[in-house]
Amino acid sequence: MSNFKTETFEFGEIPSTLDELKSLPEAKLETPFMTAALTVLALCRYEKDVNSAIKMINFLKGPVDLTEYDKQFLRDRLKGKSYVPRSYFEGTSPENDYTPPVPLTIKVFEYAYSYSEDGYAMLEIRSSGADSPRQIKLRKKGNEWFLWQQYLLPDIRTPKKDDAWA
Repeated sequence: MSNFKTETFEFGEIPSTLDELKSLPEAKLETPFMTAALTVLALCRYEKDVNSAIKMINFLKGPVDLTEYDKQFLRDRLKGKSYVPRSYFEGTSPENDYTPPVPLTIKVFEYAYSYSEDGYAMLEIRSSGADSPRQIKLRKKGNEWFLWQQYLLPDIRTPKKDDAWA
């Protein structure tokens, strides 16, 4: 058993707007875990409303907005693969087409090298469609933690409904 911290977050739904995201208690961004969990929610919003998702991500990034390159990266990674961010919710799988049960539950983990760089935290979140956890890097400014880099969007196993070999 490891001594590394795990935080579990539960949400009733994916926020539709930046104001809805900001109304969540986690939007205080007091811990890197809070910011990591909210990043998953913002990425899940991309499927239905790109502009709202970008506003949410920019809020989570703090003083530095997404670049045009970042926006193109999101477009490329999420086009036709909106299931990828949903795979970070507990209870999802390729068999249920990455459909999360409510409440939406996200677990964020520390690991041995989470705090190896001063002012930054590298945390992990498990995707139900991947064999290894994915990482997310956060940066501290004052008393808040902001999204620095996310490594949450590599390909994962195809949902069963879209898999011709299933």
